[in-house]
Amino acid sequence: QVQLVESGGGLVQAGGSLRLSCAASGRLFSINSMGWYRQAPGKQRELVAAISSGGSTNYADSVKGRFTISRDNAKITVYLQMNSLKPEDTAVYYCNANGWVGTRRSSYDSWGQGTQVTVSS
Repeated sequence: QVQLVESGGGLVQAGGSLRLSCAASGRLFSINSMGWYRQAPGKQRELVAAISSGGSTNYADSVKGRFTISRDNAKITVYLQMNSLKPEDTAVYYCNANGWVGTRRSSYDSWGQGTQVTVSS
């Protein structure tokens, strides 16, 4: 399977910035798309941003203009640059990747362990 390891969460004041990273590892795998989701207490997990293998991006309306997703294919890593953070951005952020793995190209959909982002007012 494909493992995802996230880093970069923390506590920041409103208006500040954070950069999340997510590195993928495994054997014989390819990635279709990678993305970031978040889940705040008492709320459902929601898509924050996603990026395809071709570089196309998709953002939640609430983060457009503030967050930027990017990927380094050589390092098999996806980043989320978060600027102008607001208290409502507080959540656990999860990395997601999907694609194919193994000689039989079985599909996979993997999640990271999550990283806490807390924005104080």
